[in-house]
Amino acid sequence: MELVQQAAAVVAVLGLLAATLWWLRRRGLAGVPLGRKPGGRRLECLERLPLGPQHTLHLVRLGETTLLVATSAAGCALLEPLAYARGSDQSRDREGASQ
Repeated sequence: MELVQQAAAVVAVLGLLAATLWWLRRRGLAGVPLGRKPGGRRLECLERLPLGPQHTLHLVRLGETTLLVATSAAGCALLEPLAYARGSDQSRDREGASQ
């Protein structure tokens, strides 16, 4: 009889924990990363261009560097690191002027 009471107590505690977690997730309070830096994300996907069923180009920003990455079934490859700064078209303007 004592074993049944202990098992029921364990099930009740686990049920309360599960219900509390469900409630916190619905309220948006669970799953918040506590160790994240205040600066935000460093990696950002700017654009994605599908070329075919298994080939895609990705324009990715890593910090202040913009990268052009190609992905395929065989893997991914860095095509070109782009030099223009965030929110600026100055490098594109310079390239157009030199041509």
